[in-house]
Amino acid sequence: MTSASSPDTAGSHDSSDAADELVPADETTVSPDESAAATDPADVPAEETAASAPETAAPAEGADVVVETTEADAVEAPVAAPAAPSPTPAPSPRPGPRPGARVAAPSEPWGRVDDEGTVSVREAEGWRVVGQYPDGTPTEALAYFERKFADLASEVTLLEVRHRRGGASASDLRTTALSVRAKLDGAAAVGDLATLVSRIDVLTAELAEASETEAVAAKEAVAEAVRERTVIVEEAEALAARDPQTVQWKQSTAEMSALFDRWQAHQQNGPRLPKSTAQQLWRRFRDARASFDRHRREFFSALDETHKAARDAKTRLVERAEALAPRGEDGIGAYRDLLDQWKASGRAGRKVDDALWARFKAAGDALYSARGEREAADIEASREKIEQKRALLEQAAPIVDEKNLGTARQRLTAIQRQWDEIGRVFPRDVERGLDDELRKIEQSVRTREDADWKRNDPEQKARANDMTRQITDAIAKLESELAEAEARGDKRAAAQASEALEARRGWLRALGG
Repeated sequence: MTSASSPDTAGSHDSSDAADELVPADETTVSPDESAAATDPADVPAEETAASAPETAAPAEGADVVVETTEADAVEAPVAAPAAPSPTPAPSPRPGPRPGARVAAPSEPWGRVDDEGTVSVREAEGWRVVGQYPDGTPTEALAYFERKFADLASEVTLLEVRHRRGGASASDLRTTALSVRAKLDGAAAVGDLATLVSRIDVLTAELAEASETEAVAAKEAVAEAVRERTVIVEEAEALAARDPQTVQWKQSTAEMSALFDRWQAHQQNGPRLPKSTAQQLWRRFRDARASFDRHRREFFSALDETHKAARDAKTRLVERAEALAPRGEDGIGAYRDLLDQWKASGRAGRKVDDALWARFKAAGDALYSARGEREAADIEASREKIEQKRALLEQAAPIVDEKNLGTARQRLTAIQRQWDEIGRVFPRDVERGLDDELRKIEQSVRTREDADWKRNDPEQKARANDMTRQITDAIAKLESELAEAEARGDKRAAAQASEALEARRGWLRALGG
């Protein structure tokens, strides 16, 4: 038999220590100090403490007790074992009544203590020894083992509450319930252990059913997660499969980064996938990212080479354009050839292109500036010439109304000769305006000459006379047919002859007959 701990060391033991020291009745003794240590509130988990109800005082010895409970009381609060009010073992209320039931205290107590401090619990098969408490009173002995029962009841109630409220894994709760069920077999506690066993068995059956439903939902969630992660992988592979020469790398890089963020979020917040599936998908995603990054590096490496070649070519073009400066306006033609080569040389990068283009444009501006200075001098020198040509236009204006075509041509020819002697004038738009005015007068004279030629052309006249004769003969014939039709009273024939006659007379007038 194990001896009880001394008063000096009892305070260091908690309920779990006391429970570990309990062995079959012939080997275990428990001191009063251990009983006190076992009830230390600090040793009870906070969650179980919140779910447990305070202990109630036991009724007076021999008194009839009726315990009335509600459904909430039965579920939320664990059944606490009442303390015995007298030194002698007293009947304790039966813990764990069914919800909403009114039950009377049992005729026999759940526990008893013999003269040697051996404590037994009443079960369906009879009394079972749970331990010894030789150094205390029977009341203290029963209270100690009743508190052990209250702890077990609290665990059962806590599991019921967690299952009812939801949020916890049914599989995890079932594992805990099976652990608690194992504690109840041969538990060193005084109370209605059969009711606790029944409650934990019912709860275990419910949790088993819930676990199956939970497993099906988990399987569906995993399947959906596999589909979602496969979509991410396929989008990454599509990005990696694009032609590097047509990819907008800034936008595509942002898209790949977003896909990686989605992968990480899905991995952290989604369900855990089977290891083989997760590794396969990750390898595909990793390979797609690696391929994408390789294509990007290769593209920009090739682009750097292209930029370098373009930079060298454009640098040479700039040097050649700057060398044209001494030629002034005469170098504009060569500069235009250099400009065509510039356009065909490709891009050298925005900053380099901008810097080189500024130099190339400055060289061209110098050439065009020289031409601008020459044109300004030409404009100044053309002021007198412009006035001379305007005076000639005033002299040429009456030619349009000259009736004698030969005189008109003679005067126009003299003005054209003077016009050419004056030479070109600047600016070009002024010269075009003056030329257009003179061209209108020339066109008027040429139109009159063409008409006169047509009238005096012998061949044209012969053809016109032959046509006039034919039409005249046709008119005479139609007049005769019209007279005969009117004489016969044939209105239809007269109308047709009259219509044809008017047409022929119109043709004759057109020919000048």
